[in-house]
Amino acid sequence: MNNVRVHIEASAPTRIDLAGGTLDIWPLYLFHHGAQTINAAISLRAWCEIRPRPDRRLVIVSDDAGQRVEVDHWSQLRDTHDLKLLGRLLHYFQAEGLELRTRSESPVGAGIAGSSALNIAVCGALNAWSGGRRSADQIFQIAMNVEAQAIDVPTGVQDYRPAYYGGISAVELGVDGIRRVPLDVGTDELQARLALAYTNASRNSGINNWEVTKRHIDGDAGVQLRFARIRDIAAAMRAALERRDWPEVGRQIAAEWENRKALAPGVTTPDIDALLAAAAAAGALAGKVCGAGGGGCLFCFADPERIPAVKQALAATGAKGLDFRIESEGLRIVRREAADGAERTEKRNSPQR
Repeated sequence: MNNVRVHIEASAPTRIDLAGGTLDIWPLYLFHHGAQTINAAISLRAWCEIRPRPDRRLVIVSDDAGQRVEVDHWSQLRDTHDLKLLGRLLHYFQAEGLELRTRSESPVGAGIAGSSALNIAVCGALNAWSGGRRSADQIFQIAMNVEAQAIDVPTGVQDYRPAYYGGISAVELGVDGIRRVPLDVGTDELQARLALAYTNASRNSGINNWEVTKRHIDGDAGVQLRFARIRDIAAAMRAALERRDWPEVGRQIAAEWENRKALAPGVTTPDIDALLAAAAAAGALAGKVCGAGGGGCLFCFADPERIPAVKQALAATGAKGLDFRIESEGLRIVRREAADGAERTEKRNSPQR
């Protein structure tokens, strides 16, 4: 098997964050006992592909950005190019002799954790390429720390879990660590009540999240109170989802958004306000921006019979509707080995737990 050629394809889902976001940034959750985030993985996936090269050079191709980087050695992949996250991942894994190609089904700066999904897909693919020895927790740690290096601000912990496991879940945040808990929720019932749209304005989650994190640590009593309320809303949201109390879910989404947009001036914008107002006029019970705010995607919550009108109102006000389903599967890896004219294919899905 000296001439084995390995080809790996991997993908991971993005997510809608229902409640509790930003509290997943260390050390914020340590100041709010019982902190958790509630999220649902969705079918807009990030993809990567690894192909061997006949030499030891490394090539990175981003189909979304239309960029290509080629170097002789992984040591050249720290900061000397625009594809910082991908370069640093290859640098960490000390990869040699491969081409890494990536693409995403999520709009740029959408706030649905597209970069985290891509991060998990690439980490999973590189882990498989290098022998598959790392655990899920090790992959989460690598993904989080390398992303922080790439964007120059701290990152949260929640977004890597839906990308890896899929499904609807709570991510519990405590002194003794991070625990993902799958929630027993009617997936079809929740999906039938959601409309997702892109505002056509990108946003930078690192800026908003880091600004409010600093204000919290610096003792801003207003920010601290808002986060305490966001923690309580996440708990109430989880309970409402588990008992299928859909009117209460809508009330908690609305309460989350009211508290979140009070964290910082840039969380909402006049365009976002106009979109949510149009959705409300069409029958939406609640809505909020995905991620840190300032742009990206938003989702609206409504009774199923009102969702078509809500989608139409969002489109008429300038948003781009995004088709999706709640995704039960997380990280997918397909490994193909070819040698001496024979090919073997191995498919792996991350286990749900």
